[in-house]
Amino acid sequence: MNLLSILKFEGDPTQSEGAIATSPGILGWVFTFLLAAAVIFVIYDMVRRIRRVRYRAEIIEEISEEEAAEEEARELARERAEREKNS
Repeated sequence: MNLLSILKFEGDPTQSEGAIATSPGILGWVFTFLLAAAVIFVIYDMVRRIRRVRYRAEIIEEISEEEAAEEEARELARERAEREKNS
C-alpha cells in the first residue's frame, strides 16, 4: 500500500471490500466516562481552592482594616492627651 491509496477516498468506507463497521464499544464508553469524571473532579477541586484563597484574602483585608482602625483610635487618643496636657 502506498500513501496515495491510503489517502484516496472512494465513497462510503463501510461499503468498500473488507471494511468492517466498528464502534468504540465498552472500552471507549468506559474511557469517556472516566475522562468526564476526572474533568468534573478537577473543576470541583479548582473551585474549592479558588474559594479558599478568596476567603483568606477577605479575612486578611478585614484584619488589616481592624488594625488600621485601632491605630487611628490610638493616634486620636494620643492627640487628645497632648491637647489636655497643653491646656
